[in-house]
Amino acid sequence: MAPPVDRRLLGESAPAKTHLVVAGALGTLSAVLIVAQAALLAYVIDRAAMRRATLGALEGELLALAAVLCARALIDGGFELSGRWGAARIMSELRGRLAGRLLLENPEQRPSGARTGELANTAVQGVEALEAYFAGYLPQLVLATVVPLAVIVWVTGADPVAAGILALTVPLLVLFMVLIGRGARAQAQARWRTLGLLGAHFLDVVQGLATLRAYNREDAQERTLAQVGERYRGETMATLGTAFMSALVLELCAMIGTALVAATIGVQLVDGALGLQAGLTVLLLAPELYGPLRLVGQQFHASADAATASARIFQTLDSPCALHHAAGALRPPSPALSPVRFEAVSFRYPGRAEPALERLELELRAGAITAIVGPSGAGKSTLARLLMRLADPTAGRIACGGVDLRELDLEAWRSQIAWVPQRPTLFSGTIAENIALCRPDASAAEIRAAAVAAGAGDFVAALPQGLRTPVGDGARRLSAGQAQRVALARAFLADRPLLLLDEPTAHLDEASARTISETVARLAHGRTALLIAHDPLLTELADHVHALGVGQPETSESVLARAPGAAARLVGA
Repeated sequence: MAPPVDRRLLGESAPAKTHLVVAGALGTLSAVLIVAQAALLAYVIDRAAMRRATLGALEGELLALAAVLCARALIDGGFELSGRWGAARIMSELRGRLAGRLLLENPEQRPSGARTGELANTAVQGVEALEAYFAGYLPQLVLATVVPLAVIVWVTGADPVAAGILALTVPLLVLFMVLIGRGARAQAQARWRTLGLLGAHFLDVVQGLATLRAYNREDAQERTLAQVGERYRGETMATLGTAFMSALVLELCAMIGTALVAATIGVQLVDGALGLQAGLTVLLLAPELYGPLRLVGQQFHASADAATASARIFQTLDSPCALHHAAGALRPPSPALSPVRFEAVSFRYPGRAEPALERLELELRAGAITAIVGPSGAGKSTLARLLMRLADPTAGRIACGGVDLRELDLEAWRSQIAWVPQRPTLFSGTIAENIALCRPDASAAEIRAAAVAAGAGDFVAALPQGLRTPVGDGARRLSAGQAQRVALARAFLADRPLLLLDEPTAHLDEASARTISETVARLAHGRTALLIAHDPLLTELADHVHALGVGQPETSESVLARAPGAAARLVGA
């Protein structure tokens, strides 16, 4: 059964605690106003009908009643406003925590092997599901707790018999909602699993569209998506069916309870055992008592959805972090002044039998270019990931100036690194915004200078909008060489002491590769640089070359054969 309140969600979120306190205060005030409104209205009707009071004689009571009605309207508006405001703050906080958690992680070590689409669904749809919970369900739950209690307490003094009927029917409605919750939670879990599968599979299809077309598999994937979509539609309709049926039954129960109270009051009025004012007050309060309970029942599926979504969110947040976070982290020394050493470093990816790196010994000398060469799968990119602290070694250590990187402040260490990956990512935005990714406050002149230094000046100038040309998903697509120049321009603009380049000339033609190599030489000058390379043009730039091998390490002859003109010294494999 889905719990009425997710205690952890409220306990770990400061905005959620504030929201609950505000909802409780507004709910208490609303309950007082409900009782006051019924009592005042019954008093006015009794005076006007039984005692023939004039409007002038009732002026004070009518003004008080109008004030109570206005106050109730303001409280209702406050409930809506505080609910939306609280939900927005809570959702923003959770998305920030999710993003921070995922950005710290190595993609190879995602929680529970989650696919990218499932994680995106958790961060977007999962968090969105909490809006209905905090903006709708939770405020109604507060009202459903406070209002019946206030009504029953007041009615007990006016008509104990009617109070007894109300006190008996409320637990029956609550019991019915509990029974609904058992099925609603199972349906919500099934629906979220299917939605995650649909999102993950759709993302896989979009990313692999060219491959699917090449192998004529579009129709098969279309059928698969249709099947998953139909499954999701069926589970959504089942959830809605449960919600509609529960609302119908709750309305029926509330109507029967109100009818029983009305019959009891009618009998007592005929017998003279109850006055008109007290009877009217009870009759007016009975629907007010059942109203919040009906609304809670109508929104009970929001609780089930939120419970399922929050479970997925906290599963992601609770997954073991692959990175060590030291208490009292140290400020890192500059890699431009202190060497970086890999000391007996080993690393194994989860679920893989063979280590990616094993007892690696390597020194990146300050101010020098060190090239890493070796066949695919030798661990070259893993070495760069460890240096950026996207993961930590499973054995051994990486030290800068004799200090283990795990003891350094993570953000401060990464702020000293400029990274140019093999396949740079261009985010949705302009070319200028992509170049200024590491320095959003950079001036237009600095961005232009970085583009020129990276050899991107000519092709950018040829574009209709220049540096303001939109690129990324859904916008202009750049060639591999152009995208690589944008990535190099980022590194020029960052101007950081430690430079990592992961095969920057891969997938380029000979002319583009030579241009990029010349740019890399300018970029690496005066910096400590780690250059992952297959291309002899790049290894010729290196002061030192280190060979990595799978099974058998490369020999000095094989390395130097690929870089015949290099003034490079081979460092042991």
